[in-house]
Amino acid sequence: MQATAYTYDPDSRSGQVLLDDGTPVPFDAPAFDAGGLRLLRPGQRVRIETEGDGDARRVTLVTLQTF
Repeated sequence: MQATAYTYDPDSRSGQVLLDDGTPVPFDAPAFDAGGLRLLRPGQRVRIETEGDGDARRVTLVTLQTF
């Protein structure tokens, strides 16, 4: 699934992404670390993997979108 980086805190390595429908979904340090990234800037297109549905949806992986 694709999303856009919305917020990122380098100290906690957590933040939020926006899905294409505008829904914000938070991610935590383990999801960020799983993608092998060192930095994330708001506006970057990212690929995410999630689990759960609705309010229980959580991001399990954040990495850069490559074509």
